[in-house]
Amino acid sequence: MTIMILGIDLGKNSCSVAGLDADGKVVLRGRMQPKTIVGFASKLPPCTVAMEACCGAHHLSRLLSDQGHEVRLMSPEYVRPYVKAQKNDDRDAEAIAEAATRPTMRFVELKTAEQLDIQSLHRVRSRLVGARTTLTNQLRAILLERGTTIAQGRRKLEQAVEALLADPDFMAGRICRLLAEMREEWLDLDRRIEALDREFVELARNDAGARRLTTIPGIGALNATALVAAVGDGTTFARARDLGAWLGLVPRQHTTGGKPRLLGISKRGNKYLRTLLIHGARAALPSLARSQTLLGAWLRNLLDRRHGNTVVVALANKLARIAWVILRREAPFEADRAMAAA
Repeated sequence: MTIMILGIDLGKNSCSVAGLDADGKVVLRGRMQPKTIVGFASKLPPCTVAMEACCGAHHLSRLLSDQGHEVRLMSPEYVRPYVKAQKNDDRDAEAIAEAATRPTMRFVELKTAEQLDIQSLHRVRSRLVGARTTLTNQLRAILLERGTTIAQGRRKLEQAVEALLADPDFMAGRICRLLAEMREEWLDLDRRIEALDREFVELARNDAGARRLTTIPGIGALNATALVAAVGDGTTFARARDLGAWLGLVPRQHTTGGKPRLLGISKRGNKYLRTLLIHGARAALPSLARSQTLLGAWLRNLLDRRHGNTVVVALANKLARIAWVILRREAPFEADRAMAAA
């Protein structure tokens, strides 16, 4: 029995494995604990190990790669069509092994421990920002129930809460204590988010790829570290357009009367990165549109024909493609040269 492809359906306590020979025939089925798979694979000759890109996949992939195996990680949505009827873990493992044999399959780049650590920091920051937004919305609702309407904007809310807490005529008792506690919780979230931001700035300074990305207008330390953690050096994508498509920034097309018509973006792929790039593009749009560069001329022409929000998304797509060029060529940002390359 010679196993050429080993498909693994990962689980928290047990994993299903399926081995295919050179003809694609299933020659092994079994169930193992995650820690047992490494020992089992060490007894096999070098082969292709296929898994879905999910929790724990990158750690196990690094261990198996050190044993000489070729690891292929795939998005679960690309594996689903190969699952036969009566879905179960064993059939999932077989489908994973079969999907890895397809020549047109898209594989996920194996991430280093450092990349996973940076992504974890970004997820923690995103959770803290969400908690802060929830808190401020709840604070507005509590005040609105007591007849106090506050204009939009974080700074206006801060000023209003400070004024209410300093007003001796404001409602005494539980509401004042509640506002004070919510304000302290808000300030604590601010401090934790600012600490993470400082850590991202330090990471961007010490990483060559992130440092080059920060030379692009609209991409700061937060965007740069998130890009490096997600795409590495960009070698996973053959073209700059592929990165934009992976981020869900490429507009869908529909042909009407023989003429292509651009629709909205697909919104697939990495939602967090797409959000960061769009926010960065919105901040950089005014200055870039005034610049006397090819990028500035492109933006001015686009602003004359399209809505501002559409231009922001188009610029975000352009920044993603420029980032790919910067990562692949290991060169600093130059507006005209990057515009022509992307």
